[in-house]
Amino acid sequence: MRTSPHRPCGHQDSTRRPLRHAIGATVAVSAAVVALVTPTAAADAAPHNPSSTSGSAAGPDTTTHAGATTAQESNRINAYWTRERMKLAGALVPEITPVPEDDNTPDDPRPLPVNTPDSGTVWTHGGAVQKNVGRLFFTFSDGYDGSCTATVVTSANRSTVITAAHCLRGVGSPSVDDTWNHNFYFVPGYRNGTKPHGGFSIRTMATSSRWDADPDTTDSSDVAAAGYDTGLLVANPTAGGRPIADVTGSQQIGFGRPVEGEFVHAFGYPNYGLNDPGDKYVGSRMIHCAGTSHPGPEAPLLWGETCDMSAGSSGGPHLAHFDTRTGTGTVVGVTTTDEELAGGHAPTLYATRFGDSAHRLYEWAQSR
Repeated sequence: MRTSPHRPCGHQDSTRRPLRHAIGATVAVSAAVVALVTPTAAADAAPHNPSSTSGSAAGPDTTTHAGATTAQESNRINAYWTRERMKLAGALVPEITPVPEDDNTPDDPRPLPVNTPDSGTVWTHGGAVQKNVGRLFFTFSDGYDGSCTATVVTSANRSTVITAAHCLRGVGSPSVDDTWNHNFYFVPGYRNGTKPHGGFSIRTMATSSRWDADPDTTDSSDVAAAGYDTGLLVANPTAGGRPIADVTGSQQIGFGRPVEGEFVHAFGYPNYGLNDPGDKYVGSRMIHCAGTSHPGPEAPLLWGETCDMSAGSSGGPHLAHFDTRTGTGTVVGVTTTDEELAGGHAPTLYATRFGDSAHRLYEWAQSR
């Protein structure tokens, strides 16, 4: 039984717990001590093994890792993620955590008025976002389950999914199995323990090689605050051979400099209410926030909007140019943390915005 909260990728020592919104629990992190990672500090690439590569083998600044590469493994993962297991993913002590009741907030077919601020409500307005955003499930190295949020993005292979790097792994050698989470399973449109568009195992994944840093000298928060918290996944097709984007559609993806005051919509599946009755979210439905974007005072490479989402929302999309009638926009970042790391007024949800490193990861993923 666990008695201490997870840090972002399933380890429990107190030296590497960076992100309150990172997965398992509220983690108190002093924004004042966050240091930006330099190439020198983060360049200690570890030895490779057949399932993990970095550097030139996969492209600059890229470390890859194999997931479910056989039909047998995909079938095992699909069977593993039962309704009850999905509903309890993220519970610190699932053995004694009640299975949350369904959230039956009624749907509202009317489009949300343009540029309506929202600090956190159930998304009831349908549209494409309700099909191509979903919960990303995984198992930590200690055998307990967690979840993040992920999005199907437009790509050449129609199989590319984007999330936060800390949802995939911790800081450390990519050849060490415990660095990575396991049993990755993406459920687009997840709702109350159901798989309305099926579930997809993950064939391969990638993060920046900045995550290969020595955990004794570099915290996950350092890598995230430096703008390297983007993770790319390539989903396996359906049993009938259809790529995921053919089932769910996809959101556009954009790379470039953020614009101060731009109106951005964020989506996620926060779930920390499983562990804290003071938190209203238990992961049952997709939550929406919207507002003007601004940089974090203590982590200026992270940009955020007013939002009260909690753990489990990590990796969720921040969309610019979002059309509330169609539910489509351009993913310009993924949720990384809140004001405890990045500074600013509470509540604020900050994203890693996509730059050159994210673009390289995306190009690698869409070519798989």
